[in-house]
Amino acid sequence: MTGPLVVLGDALLDRDLDGRADRLSPDAPVPVVSGLSEVDRPGGAGLAALLAARDGGEVVLVTALGADPAGRRVADLLAAAGVRVVAGRLPGRTPTKERVRVAGQSLLRIDREETAPAPPAVIAAMIEAVRSAGAVLVSDYGRGLTADPGLRAAVAAAARAVPVVWDPHPRGSDPVPGVRLVTPNLAEALRFTGRSADGGRDGGGGTVAAAARAGLELTERWRVGGVAVTLGSGGALLAGGPDDVPLVVPAPAVGPVGDPCGAGDRFAATAAARLATGALPSEAVTAAVAAASAYVAAGGPAGLSARRPPPAGPAASPRSAAEVVGQVRAAGGTVVATGGCFDLLHAGHVATLEAARRLGDCLVVCLNSDASVGRLKGPGRPLVPEQDRVRVLEALEVVDAVTVFGEDTPHAVLDALRPDVWVKGGDYAGPALPEAELLARWGGQVVVVPYLAGRSTTGLVRTAQVTEMTTAGRRDG
Repeated sequence: MTGPLVVLGDALLDRDLDGRADRLSPDAPVPVVSGLSEVDRPGGAGLAALLAARDGGEVVLVTALGADPAGRRVADLLAAAGVRVVAGRLPGRTPTKERVRVAGQSLLRIDREETAPAPPAVIAAMIEAVRSAGAVLVSDYGRGLTADPGLRAAVAAAARAVPVVWDPHPRGSDPVPGVRLVTPNLAEALRFTGRSADGGRDGGGGTVAAAARAGLELTERWRVGGVAVTLGSGGALLAGGPDDVPLVVPAPAVGPVGDPCGAGDRFAATAAARLATGALPSEAVTAAVAAASAYVAAGGPAGLSARRPPPAGPAASPRSAAEVVGQVRAAGGTVVATGGCFDLLHAGHVATLEAARRLGDCLVVCLNSDASVGRLKGPGRPLVPEQDRVRVLEALEVVDAVTVFGEDTPHAVLDALRPDVWVKGGDYAGPALPEAELLARWGGQVVVVPYLAGRSTTGLVRTAQVTEMTTAGRRDG
């Protein structure tokens, strides 16, 4: 990156009032909060800039601030963090959000902002800062800055030369065409497209399918490189072109969930920084999911100044795939399936299975039979017989059921199970998978998950053969 990371957007002042509550008010059934301590931090685009600066490198915040104590406080906090602020005048007061918190939980939020804010005054230095960027993060909080024609033209010009990430807001402006990555959360993506989490106007399939449909529609509508729909504890889904299979990056399991405030800013700032170093969108999204998860696990904003329990595995006595699917469906859950030979189970297999299980409420493995493996892999395969492969998979905590199929493709078993999500390892990324058309019949979604490079059964076999030959040669010698 030859220039700074420029964060463009609406800055706020966030203030946490932390205290204790050990009694109720005598005049209303509300807790009495006492012993308050105040902690201020930049909010909105200011928080995104602060987080980016903590990662190292030059960061410039292009924003508008009011000539009031809150505006001066935001500027001082950012300057102390090493962020250069280029600010126009914001008519009226700088928006302030105050959270009253007890024992780490928010009881109340008070927003102080203009009810009908006037447009911010954009100065030439703001436009020039965007033009000199090595990468741009637009952090839109719906207060009018991203609607300014001069700034939009500058961002559009930047998008032709450097990576631009746009974190949108339902009250904000549409991203300019040519943006590398847009990062709405699921609720925002559904709102932008008029869809619902259960499939809305075009069928079911659960959260992942809804995110995929919304992401694809927004990619085409906005004419951007990709849309990463963030799914909270579910990670993120990256939708690209109409011929690409969506990439799902599950969030790592974390302990007691901390304060999620700012997780979206952490995600977007990380994605922008990684793209600026030449990373692919898939790599940037993977890094952003990890960073946002670590941010929340560390306490969110509190982390600036315990692992979640793994998903439930199968019962002690293995259940059939039909039983598992029936129980999950009856509870309104999401059925996830994946498939393969799983001959000599290795770390790459385990990574795929763990990622797949995080996408729903159960994971069914569709396993190629011995005869099927032999036709697909050739003489000498499988190395591990079918029943042993079933037993090993069923022993994994993330696998809820295993079903064996004898055909060369899993189409028949998929048609019987009708999963909401069909998962493949990331080495299948690119053109649509043959299963995609099948799952579309019932509103299901095909996705890929990140692939653990350098792991394969073929590689293990080759290594074992070389080792055996070397050992035999030493014996003969």
